[in-house]
Amino acid sequence: MSAKTVLGRRAAAEFVGTGALVAVVVGSGIQATTLTADVGLQLLADSVATVFGLGVLIALLGPVSGAHLNPVVTLAAWWTGRRDAEGGDLREVAAYIPAQIAGAIGGAVLANAMFAEPLVRWSAHARWSGHLWLGEVVATAGLVLLILGLGRSGRAHIAPVAVASYIGAAYWFTSSTAFANPGVTVGRAFTDTFAGIAPTSVLPFIAAQFVGLLVGLGLVTALFGRTTPAVEAEDVVVLYGEHRPAELGH
Repeated sequence: MSAKTVLGRRAAAEFVGTGALVAVVVGSGIQATTLTADVGLQLLADSVATVFGLGVLIALLGPVSGAHLNPVVTLAAWWTGRRDAEGGDLREVAAYIPAQIAGAIGGAVLANAMFAEPLVRWSAHARWSGHLWLGEVVATAGLVLLILGLGRSGRAHIAPVAVASYIGAAYWFTSSTAFANPGVTVGRAFTDTFAGIAPTSVLPFIAAQFVGLLVGLGLVTALFGRTTPAVEAEDVVVLYGEHRPAELGH
């Protein structure tokens, strides 16, 4: 199979996976608001659905694409593996990130359709405040630290449980409810429902997430030290997959 075909299949997995993730987040938020007016219960329902949905998607798609489902994760993988021939390269970044963003938008539209909402309605949910941006920095930095830390310590196989659990917890301990994902942030602007974010709030959230990426990379180096490129490529670039793509016929 050609390298181009392999990369296309991996990008398709990122498209489908990110779309499914946003459909879970948005759909469970819509469902929760139809069942209860209690905002706390709505957030609980949304976070629980996200935990299970994200865990399943990582377990399913990890062996295919690494199940990044997040431009921040893709950039972290590229940065840590860029010096090694087997690590991530800019072709992967260029394929993954547009697929993730397009998938996120598609997932929001799909969730809207499933609940008879307008297919596209810009969110009116303004999330414009310094404490929310700080929450995004914290949530994203913690996610990067967790993912890369699991790779550095040889425990990437527990990522489906660990990453899903972290995001579920971060829903509650961060002020922003832990978007921690630029692609998902863009997608959630397309739904004027519980999980939405106003388009005017998107760019500051994404900026905070990229600050979190830098903080997370710094924390990984501070806590785990610098590793050789060979170790980085083996334990970090294939972030969630227990098997390398080559072992699956890629």
